[in-house]
Formats: sequence, structure tokens, C-alpha cells
Amino acid sequence: MVKNNKRAAIWRTPLSIFIVFIHIAPMYVLIGMALKSPRDVTSRWILPGYIYKQNFEIAINRGNMLAGLYNTAIITASCIVLITILGALAAYPLARNRTKFNGGIKAFILGIMMVPPLSILVPLYTIMAGLKATSTYWGIIVIITTFQLPMSIFLYTNFISAIPDTLDEAASIDGCGPFKTFFLVVLPQLKPITASVVILTGISCWNDYQFSLYMLQSPKIKTITLTIASFFAQNSSNVNAAAAAALMGILPVIILFLSLQKYFIQGMVDSAIK
Repeated sequence: MVKNNKRAAIWRTPLSIFIVFIHIAPMYVLIGMALKSPRDVTSRWILPGYIYKQNFEIAINRGNMLAGLYNTAIITASCIVLITILGALAAYPLARNRTKFNGGIKAFILGIMMVPPLSILVPLYTIMAGLKATSTYWGIIVIITTFQLPMSIFLYTNFISAIPDTLDEAASIDGCGPFKTFFLVVLPQLKPITASVVILTGISCWNDYQFSLYMLQSPKIKTITLTIASFFAQNSSNVNAAAAAALMGILPVIILFLSLQKYFIQGMVDSAIK
């Protein structure tokens, strides 16, 4: 048994190193290309000893990256607020009222998570076009929020189910109604799982391409993914500027994850255990 554990440990180390390398290598090359001059012919695996700012200037001036970042920030922030608030409010009665009806709702929510979004794109676009919601902030926010809500409800439900019911009973004895109990007693305990929901749904909203491509056809409301895609198409010969544009689109997500990493890990572990 000890020999088997040693053999497994021997294989784990190189496998872990290989997986880390696969994830870090593209980012490493991207940073090197974004900082290098187009005339620099050294290996892409070697970071430059200087910063070629013109790559970022080209990405901002020609690629209109700031507008893309601004549009994406508005859409992502709005979606995160709606997803967290609506997800927590919907999960609370599902977690507290353990009935067959609520069990069916949970199964339905899991089923929705399995549906490929592109499979209903045509009827969805028809509905949104009829409502004149294409190329609008509120239209894309409603769509992304709708498709991200099931995961939010699922995570919140599992977490709230582990919170003792006695807290709710004590609050009701003190005269608190369901809403007051939720906001004063339950909500303060949801910080870890809220961080997980913010990161998971926020990254999905920020990186959304499929819905933005079809629903946001106006150049004035392009998101960062559409801006980077069009910039790559127009500047395929200048890969350094294109890399700078991609790096600008990635950095906000990395900063969000690093700032909430502690709560994200705690929330995922607590949710899995509970």
C-alpha cells in the first residue's frame, strides 16, 4: 500500500508541473509579445528588457479598446449585481422549504444548466428583435443574467441548506419576517459563496462572445471580446499590438480573481463539504 502511494506521488509531481506549464505558457508568451517591438526578432520565449508602449497606444487608438472595456464593465457589473441578488433570493426559499415541489424546481434548474445556449439562439434573437432589445445594454444584460442565474441559484441553495434553521427560528421569535431574516441573518453569512458566484459568473459575463456577437451589432456598444476579435482581424500582421489588446482584455479578470481568491476558495470548499 505504501509503495502504491509512493508511485502515485512520483507521477503527481511531473503531471502537476505539466498542467501548470500548459496554463502559464500562453500567458507568458502573450506578455512577452505585448511588451516587444514588432522589429524585435528574438525568441518569443524571451521577455524583453524594455516596454514598447506603442503596442498599447495602437490598441487603444486604432482598436477602440477603452470603449470596449467601458461597455463590458457596465454589462458585467450589472449582470453580477442581478445574478447575486436574484440568485440568493431565489435560493433561500428553495433551501428552507424542503418539499417535492422545490425538489422539482431544483431539478429543472439543473436541467437548464445543461442546455447549450446556441441551440436556442434563433428563437431568442427573434424575441429580442421583436422587443427592439438588440444592440442595447438592457437586452444583453437580461440574456446573460438569465443564462447565468441557474448556476447562482444552485450554489446558493447548497450553501444556505447548511445554515442551521434554528437561526431563522430565533429571528422569527424576535419578530423578523422572511425578508428581514434573510437580509439580517442569512445574507451576512453568504460572503464566501457570494465571492465564488461573483468570480464564476463575472468571468463568464466578461468573456461572453456568442451572445454579444449576435445581439450587439452596433459598433458603439461592442464588448471587449468583439473589439479584440475585430482588432485581430484588422491587424493580423502586427501580432504585438494584437497581443497588447488581448492583454488589456485579460487583466481586469485576473485582478478580480486575485482580489477575491481567498473567499472564492473558501466558498467552493464550504459549498462542496456542506
